[in-house]
Amino acid sequence: MGQDAQEALHRRHNPVLECRSFWKAGSFDSSTAAPSSTLGGDLDASDFERARVHPKFLHTNATSHKWAFGAVAELLDNAVDEICNGATFVIVDKVNNPRDDSPVLVFQDDGGGMDPEGIRRCMSLGFSSKGSKKTIGQYGNGFKTSTMRLGADAIVFTKANSGSHVTQSIGLLSYTYLRRTMKDDIIVPMVDFEIIDNQAVPLVFGSQEDWDSNLKTILDWSPFSSREELMLQFEDVRSHGTKVLIYNLWMDDDGLLELDFDDDDEDIKLRDQPNYSGLSKSHKELVQSHISYTLRSSLRAYISILYLRKFSKFQIILRGKPVQQLNIANELKFHKVLTYKPQAGTGSENALVKITIGFAKEAPILGIFGFNVYHKNRLIMPFWKVLQEGSSRGRSVLGVLEANFIEPAHDKQDFERTPLFLRLETRLKQLVLDYWRENCHLIGYQSPNPEIRNMQKHSGKRTHGFAANVAQEVPCSQPIIGLSANARTEFQAAESVIMQPADLHAATADHVTGLAAVSGPNAIPSATAHAPHITCNSEECDEIEHVDVLDSSSIEKISEKNLELFVRRGVLENNNEKLKKTIEELEHELALWKRKISRITVEVENQRKQQASLKQ
Repeated sequence: MGQDAQEALHRRHNPVLECRSFWKAGSFDSSTAAPSSTLGGDLDASDFERARVHPKFLHTNATSHKWAFGAVAELLDNAVDEICNGATFVIVDKVNNPRDDSPVLVFQDDGGGMDPEGIRRCMSLGFSSKGSKKTIGQYGNGFKTSTMRLGADAIVFTKANSGSHVTQSIGLLSYTYLRRTMKDDIIVPMVDFEIIDNQAVPLVFGSQEDWDSNLKTILDWSPFSSREELMLQFEDVRSHGTKVLIYNLWMDDDGLLELDFDDDDEDIKLRDQPNYSGLSKSHKELVQSHISYTLRSSLRAYISILYLRKFSKFQIILRGKPVQQLNIANELKFHKVLTYKPQAGTGSENALVKITIGFAKEAPILGIFGFNVYHKNRLIMPFWKVLQEGSSRGRSVLGVLEANFIEPAHDKQDFERTPLFLRLETRLKQLVLDYWRENCHLIGYQSPNPEIRNMQKHSGKRTHGFAANVAQEVPCSQPIIGLSANARTEFQAAESVIMQPADLHAATADHVTGLAAVSGPNAIPSATAHAPHITCNSEECDEIEHVDVLDSSSIEKISEKNLELFVRRGVLENNNEKLKKTIEELEHELALWKRKISRITVEVENQRKQQASLKQ
C-alpha cells in the first residue's frame, strides 16, 4: 500500500483534529495549505468569479459564542421557529459515534425539514430566509456558529415533504475535513435523494461524478462508513424533519469534554463551575440550588427559562425527559406590573413594554437580584444585574420583561449597546430603587420612609407582647424561630403562606413545634426571636399588620444561622428517609424469611410424618 493510500486510510479511521481545544483550534499555519491558495498559484477561471472563504473563518465565526449553552440555544431556536411548520418536539440527546464510540450531540425536530435548496441556504454563510417578525433567527449565521462552537464537525439529515414530492438531503460541515486536507476554501459536500415508490433515488443537480465524490467525502469524514448507514438515519425522521449530529466535540485544556454527559443521565452539564468563594458552606449549598446559578452549568435549568411563554403543543426533550418551563415572573412575591414606553420612533415597535417586578420567593435569605430580559420570547440576558453588587438596596428584587424594541447581539447573549438600550438600563435601575424603597419592609428591612418606620415601631410594640404569649405556651427547650426561618420554610414549600390575623397565634405555635425538632441546642436564642413574619399576596398586604422589623445586619446573622439549621434539617430528613427505606427493606426481608421458615417447617413436619408412617 502506497503512502498516499495509507494516509487516506488513516484519515478515514481517525477523522479528528490534532488540537481538540476549541479556543486553540483556530491557531494553525495557513501556509501549509494547498498550492492553489497562494497568490502566485494557478487559479481556475471559476475562482475569479467569486470570493472564497478560508476554513479558519469557520472557527473565527464560532468564537462569537463565549458560552457553549448559547450555541445550544441557537439550535433550539431553529426548532422553535419550525412550530409554524407543524413541529411538536425537539430532541437533545447523546449517542455514540460508531467509528470510535465517542459522544455525539444530537438535535432532532419534526418540523417541515429542508428541501435541497433549503439545506444549501442553511449551510451557506450569512444567508437567511427568515423574514417574519415572530421568528427568532434573522442573521443566517446561527447554525454555522453554533455547530462549530460545540464540535469540530456536524452532519445534517433533513427530509421535506411537499405532497407528491419527497426529498432527503445530507450535508457535511466539517472543520476536520477542511483542516486535514488543507483546503483553502470552505467546501460543504451534500447529496440529495428523491423518494420514488418508497425508494431513495439519487437526485443529481450537477454531474454524477460530483455526486459520487460528495458521497465519498461524507463517508470518509462522517461517523458513517456506508451509504446504508447514512440512510438508516432517516428512519426516525418519519415524513419530515431535521436531525443534526455534532461530533468530535471540543475539549477543555485538561483533555476532558466541555460537555459532561456522565454527571446526570437526564441532563448535560458544563464542567466549568461558577466560583462561590467567600460563602459559608450552608449559604453555598443554597446558592448552588437556585436557578440563577444552576443555569450556568445545567442545560436543563437553562432551557427551563429560555423561552418566556410556555409552549402549548411543543416540547423540548432533553435526554429522554421533557423540560419543564419556568417563568420567574410567576415566582415573585409582592409583584407589580409596570409599563415602559421606549422612545423607538413610530410603528408597532413603540408599544408599551410590560415589566413584572417583585421579590424573589427566597427573600430575604438569598440576595439574588436582576432582570430576565427576553427578545421575541427568547431569553437574552438572564438575571441581568442593573445595580452593582454589595449594596443592600435592591436585594432580592427580580424582574422580567420582553424587549422587542432593541436588537440582540449576534450570539443572542447580550444586546447591542445602542442609546435605546442605555435608556432602558437607566430606567430599570430607577425602577429597582423605587420598588425597594417602597417595599423593602415587606421582607424585613427597615424602610427609608419615616412614616413606614414609625408604623413598624408601633406595630413592633404590640407584637412583642404577642411573642411573649407564644413563648409561654411552648417549653423553654423549644425556642421560637423568627423571621428568617419562616422565610426558609416558605422557600421549602415553594409558595407564600397566606393567613388571617386570627389564625396567626395557632399557626405560630405549630410552626415552632415543628422546627424545634431539628433546631436542637444550636437554635437561635429566644431573646433574638420575634413573632413570625407572615407573607401575603400583594392584594392582601394591607389587611395584615407587619411585625417587628430587624435591621439588615441582624437579618444577615439570623439568615446565616437559619441556613445552617435548614441544611441540618435537610440532612436529618434525608437520614430519616434512608432509615425508613432500610426498615422497609428489613421488614420485606423478614417477611421472606418467615415465609421460608414456614415452608421449611411444613416440609420438616411432612417428612416426620412420612418417617413415622414408614416405621409403623
